[in-house]
Amino acid sequence: MRIVLILFLLMYSSIAAAGDQPLRKASFMPLWSTQTQFAGYYVALDKGIYEKYGIDLSIVPGGPERPAADFLMKKKVDFTVLWLSTAIQRRAQGLKLVNIGQIVQKSAIMLVAKKSSGIKTYADLDNKKVSLWEGDLSIQPRMFFRKHNLKVKIIPQSSSINLFLRGGTDVASAMWYNEYHTILNSGLDPDELTTFFFHEHGLNFPEDGIYTLEETFMKDPGLSCAFVKASVEGWVYAFEHPGEAVDIVLKYMVREKIPANRMHQKWMLERMKDLITEQGATDKIGMLKQQDYELVADELRKEGMIKSIPAFPAFYRQCTGYVQK
Repeated sequence: MRIVLILFLLMYSSIAAAGDQPLRKASFMPLWSTQTQFAGYYVALDKGIYEKYGIDLSIVPGGPERPAADFLMKKKVDFTVLWLSTAIQRRAQGLKLVNIGQIVQKSAIMLVAKKSSGIKTYADLDNKKVSLWEGDLSIQPRMFFRKHNLKVKIIPQSSSINLFLRGGTDVASAMWYNEYHTILNSGLDPDELTTFFFHEHGLNFPEDGIYTLEETFMKDPGLSCAFVKASVEGWVYAFEHPGEAVDIVLKYMVREKIPANRMHQKWMLERMKDLITEQGATDKIGMLKQQDYELVADELRKEGMIKSIPAFPAFYRQCTGYVQK
């Protein structure tokens, strides 16, 4: 009995000591404005999951005028979300960033056309007017056109999908979790549309991943990996409690005075689950597959966007499976 009591007291004192440890401050910037595309991070913050992993986290709002990669480079934030294609280019250009958790596994970017315009297969895109976003958002479409020897008339695409809806362009760029839903809400039925998902055409460029500077990781790998573990736990909770997750994100959107539509945010969260998990399984969230990395890097090299491919072990620091001590 005395031995049991001693063991209990030792266990209690150990837990108490761990609980007395000060939280480590860290900052995080999502790739874009607050929405359920980043639900896992807001859920983890709101539910105290980051605190459970010893982190006092602050989320710095992102947006079109606040490039996440620049904030990371200038050390204005500790962690951020970037697309894999963006991160590889930045690493190849000399920015010592590392991927510590690949959240999105499938590319969500797509092309959408109305069947009434005569577009049913990719061959029908030839000589059509196609609106594209600028920068990295145009990489896959342009590779897709070259791969299939298509000559299209490229029109710059704004943040709105209205030009496509009004017939000003035959084909529009869209994110599956965002603009595609807007098109459906305009009154068009899925049966009236032809869609081209690049991940179905040999151009799967996984998008949202968690990044930090190499020096930040080397200084305190435990903090980086604790952030990834907490974020993954936030995503799992969001998928298991979607209604609550949407409520949490809407709360932050209202606080930041961002127009909020519950049904649209619900659609976005459902699609993020499709993109993040493999057939609903959550045990591998955060893993960057080497074959995905090599595909994206090789395509960027062939297009002349990078001169050499950064070594995978230097680029990816696996944090999944990390147990906080």
